[in-house]
Amino acid sequence: MEYHRPSSFAEAAELAASAKGVTRVLAGGTDVLVQMRADIVIPDTLIDIKSIEGARDIRQEDDGSWTIGAAVAGAEMSEHPALCAAWPGVVEAMDLIGSTQVQGRATLVGNLCNASPAADSVPALVAANATVSITGPKGHRRAAAVDIPSAPGKTTLTPGELITAVHLPAAQPGQGDAYLRFIPRTEMDIAVVGCGVWLRLEGDTIAEARVALGAVAPTVLRVQACADALVGSALDTAALERLATAASDACAPITDKRGTIAFRTQVAGVMARRAAEIAYTRAKGDTV
Repeated sequence: MEYHRPSSFAEAAELAASAKGVTRVLAGGTDVLVQMRADIVIPDTLIDIKSIEGARDIRQEDDGSWTIGAAVAGAEMSEHPALCAAWPGVVEAMDLIGSTQVQGRATLVGNLCNASPAADSVPALVAANATVSITGPKGHRRAAAVDIPSAPGKTTLTPGELITAVHLPAAQPGQGDAYLRFIPRTEMDIAVVGCGVWLRLEGDTIAEARVALGAVAPTVLRVQACADALVGSALDTAALERLATAASDACAPITDKRGTIAFRTQVAGVMARRAAEIAYTRAKGDTV
């Protein structure tokens, strides 16, 4: 196995493009190293990006948006007060991944590129309308986070491309976001259903909404029908019922050892309701 520690993302992309066999990028390593130890994947080429300038940075841009480097750990996000205040749903989704030790290494980009349907951070990123920066042999491009996973374990990245950062929009007045999941145990388990919700209020009325569901389809779903159920309401009982129905209707899950199709479908509606209530409370300026 060849181990590389490039000094720039351009160099990393060149290495990835020219590599033969199985290539993996090492940011936090909570997926790659586990797969290596279990003999699931043994890379021919391992590209360590942790030392690249900016890869470990959390930065608020002049327009209020956020840039989170590819190697920023979940613990670093949780310890950033301004980011927590602006995007609590995204931070709490990342904070649910693994143990305290895992939090010291796990990254948003790794969770996104692992492309698990049950990834906790991805529904929150989709609800936040997050984008990513991508560097590859043909240069740089931006893409929506929702467009990166294409199937379980697969992404839309082309050979040689790698994600260098995640971008969150500037927080707007009257916005709130939240992420909830259902798991069989109290911690360190994989989501049976996850739901991210983002709302923007004008007065008490929801003016904009985004809802994303995880673990109920091959990829995370952004469900427009759920958003439509909320917009124009003050999150009354009727709106919550419409939301729950739309969330359940959008599901296309499988039955596995963590839950049946029927169970996941029902729980999706429950999680959507609860996450929307938290997001609404935050949008009103109350602390949750």
